[in-house]
This record gives sequence, structure tokens and C-alpha cells, in this order.
Amino acid sequence: MATDTLPVGSGKNDILGTGRRKTSVARVRVRSGSGKISINDRSLEEYFPSVKDQIQVLDPLLQTDRRNSVDVVILVHGGGPSGQAGACKMGLARALRLFDPGLDDLLRHSGLLTRDGRMKERKKYGLRGARRGTQFSKR
Repeated sequence: MATDTLPVGSGKNDILGTGRRKTSVARVRVRSGSGKISINDRSLEEYFPSVKDQIQVLDPLLQTDRRNSVDVVILVHGGGPSGQAGACKMGLARALRLFDPGLDDLLRHSGLLTRDGRMKERKKYGLRGARRGTQFSKR
């Protein structure tokens, strides 16, 4: 393990938050620190090469001006990059709310505590997908 990453089980003052999006689940730990972010033992830029996903993960920290005052350790699994970024965002917002209860109104009005309920629609029998039917053949 690298020296600049934060071990998951270290510290009794960690605040935990869980975020979900599509089929992704993120477990987020927040503690006072200098602004280090570790996702599955990798840096934010290494785990999410897309700037769009990086901004989405950092959104709760930027909204609350806590970017350089807390260290964040995230374990995320399931789904793809977009769903994982959304799960990290929600888990981070929930952990920040527990870290500082005064941020509740700001996080709630920013829409960061609301679960995005959109999931993949299930396939129905007799169809090729959730809604697509078979191709019509005239002859």
C-alpha cells in the first residue's frame, strides 16, 4: 500500500456514509484532514479519468467548501463509471451531513441527498428487451 493512501480501518473518528446509484454502492469515510481522496486505494484522478465524473464526486465538497479540510476514503463496487461516480457523490454528501449537521439544508437544497431512483427496466417476455418488440415481417 502506498504511503499517501489512507487505510480503511484507521481512526475511530471516521464518519460513514453509504451512497447508491443504479447498481453501484459506495461506502464513504470522512475524517478531518488535508483534502486527500482515495477511491479503492487509488487517487481520484486515477480511478475516474473522466473530468465529468471527477467533478460529480467532488460536488458535495465544493458546495460545502470542505475540499481541503477533510480526508475521504471511498470503497465502491458494482455498475459502471457513471453510476459509481453518482454513488460516491451521494455517500459523500451523507457522510458530510453527519460530519457537520449544519450542512443539512445546503446539501438538501442542492439535491445531493436525494436518491436517483432510475434503474434499468426489466426485460419482458415476448419482447427483445424492455420495450422493443420483434421485427415485423410482411412475408
